[in-house]
Amino acid sequence: MLSAVAASRARRPPTIPASGIPAEEEARVTADRFPMRNTPHRYGAVAMAFHWVLAIAVVGLIVVGMIMTDLPPSQRTFEIFQLHKSIGFVVFVLALGRLAWRLANPVPPLPDGLKTWERGAAHLTHYGLYVLLIAQPVVGWLASSASTLGIQTVVFGVLPLPDAVSPDEALYERLSALHGAIGWAFVALVALHVAAALKHHFVLRDDVLRRMLPGTRVPPRRG
Repeated sequence: MLSAVAASRARRPPTIPASGIPAEEEARVTADRFPMRNTPHRYGAVAMAFHWVLAIAVVGLIVVGMIMTDLPPSQRTFEIFQLHKSIGFVVFVLALGRLAWRLANPVPPLPDGLKTWERGAAHLTHYGLYVLLIAQPVVGWLASSASTLGIQTVVFGVLPLPDAVSPDEALYERLSALHGAIGWAFVALVALHVAAALKHHFVLRDDVLRRMLPGTRVPPRRG
């Protein structure tokens, strides 16, 4: 009797959830769409999180940075400056984390068929973005430290940052100009990066953009 029950259970088809996909297949698809680490054909969830959080933060910093310098002195302006510097500190920390993660997790290779100069431009754009992500917050911190206003940077009103240099108006002017120049370099590289991603998606019709989008399924590379 028991053997008959066991045989009946063994012949029972696998349970299919409401999605219509067997549980094992659904788990495999989920793992393929949301791998934690990078794979040869797509970025992992950690790299995606670093990428999109940094993208949103950088765009926000650029927009606010263009606006806040023309605001009249007020408590509100002071709070906006402090928020700008706080988010800049977060960008610096995240950029270091993303760089460490990239070094530990090889990124998917570029698509076959790209010209040598296109590959070179892609690599230079990525390296340039990493340099700016780290350099810009540092230059901003140095400029804030050199300001003769004597206003300390307090990250989100909780973590005070020490001044890196002594107050010096001439140094402040030079560092502020450099900070602005790096900001415009950021605008140029981000625009180039976005334009290249859109070209890959709509013109070349490859997987370069999709492999950085959460929830998309990217087929393994052939060969």
